[in-house]
Amino acid sequence: MDKPPEKEMSFIDHLEELRRRLIKSILAVVVFAIGAYFISAWLVDVVSAPLDEVGVYFKAPAEAFLVRLKISIFAGAIVGMPFILYQIWMFIGPGLLKSEVKIVIPIVFTSTIFFLIGGGFCFFYVIPLAVEFLLGFATGNMQPMIMIGDYIGFAGMMVLAFGIVFELPVASFILGRIGVIDHKMLGKGRRYAVVAILILGSLLTPPDIISQMLLAGPLYLLYEISIIVVWLTGTKRDWPVEEE
Repeated sequence: MDKPPEKEMSFIDHLEELRRRLIKSILAVVVFAIGAYFISAWLVDVVSAPLDEVGVYFKAPAEAFLVRLKISIFAGAIVGMPFILYQIWMFIGPGLLKSEVKIVIPIVFTSTIFFLIGGGFCFFYVIPLAVEFLLGFATGNMQPMIMIGDYIGFAGMMVLAFGIVFELPVASFILGRIGVIDHKMLGKGRRYAVVAILILGSLLTPPDIISQMLLAGPLYLLYEISIIVVWLTGTKRDWPVEEE
């Protein structure tokens, strides 16, 4: 596995390191997406299950292929998330103490768990509930005809969004350890956090109050958990200076 550079890095070095890790992450997604394409038909059926009663459609000859390609990319990003998270934390590595670099693997594991919890919560609970709520606005003369491409894009972005925002406690732990934030700062910022969470919920979810609250509620809980995590683990300036 890669080791973070121990010498002082210039701004250009940081950009080069970022470029290198981005390329690795993209290649990982591509590789996993290629593998996922072989089961893409099954994935489409699983993801579109909440719409079984109304059915899904495609309106262009190439759309079915593009949908299978799109869902393969989403699957590649989800399956490749542990590798992507490893690249992210190793990029942050130079800002950590030597002893802290040793916890990168546990951090990647924890980050993956939080991502899967967020994505799973969205897939198994939020999306079916949101679909049922939104389809409930149909009338006798206004019936849904949902395009599969639109739905897969909606579901895929929702799952990724929930998975990413559920990383908040882990991100707060890292930012606390490198001295960017502390628990007092997070505590004083609650009122601003509530506003930011509500805005984020409106941006990442469909324009209905149900799905927005289903994101905002857990996200605020994660914010409170983040305060506790940073308080318990301290910040970099709270830790004794390491001897070389």
